[in-house]
Amino acid sequence: MKRREFNKILTLSSLAPLTFYNTSKADNIWSLNADVSESCACDIPCPCNFGRPTEKKCNGNRLIEINSGYLENEDLNGIKFVVTFEMGKWSRIYIDNQNGSDQVRITEKILPIAFSGFFNQAEIIKSEPLIISKNNNLIKFSTSESKVEMKPLLGMNDNLIRINGLPYNAFYEYIQYESIQHVHDGPKNKWNHSKTNGFTSKMIASG
Repeated sequence: MKRREFNKILTLSSLAPLTFYNTSKADNIWSLNADVSESCACDIPCPCNFGRPTEKKCNGNRLIEINSGYLENEDLNGIKFVVTFEMGKWSRIYIDNQNGSDQVRITEKILPIAFSGFFNQAEIIKSEPLIISKNNNLIKFSTSESKVEMKPLLGMNDNLIRINGLPYNAFYEYIQYESIQHVHDGPKNKWNHSKTNGFTSKMIASG
């Protein structure tokens, strides 16, 4: 499966932004607004995020931090998880358990609904403490099997490179990053990348 096709599964559909901003709670079973941080194996910029899928192997780690949202009567605020993946092939999902078992339960409930692409290909879904550190110059996150460090890729006059209009609902407010270290040491797959693609963005979705 090409990454473009997989991203459509992951983000449910590439609907226009007005669909997400103008829906009301009465109209939807679920809704969420999340921060996304990712590093992958692609060169900068990753063509997949622009709707131009690569035929090369794309493996990565994506951190998702839900800032607000609901699933029926469940509050999604504060949910955090990392997805390690080879795009279109497999994933491993690590749910942060530092806010208690109830939030882990809610995360497990929203995964097959809002993140079905990753959920359907999951080799394992486990809960554990995630390590997350963010400032203006560096983003770091890690699981028991993966570690990501990435920094902003600066453009003209040392400003952030911001990209608008990307074709998926996980890529609002996209900012280009570069990996410093992107490591995975799993039971079946291992990699160690640097100076590859990274980004931060907003995911805004409902259904």
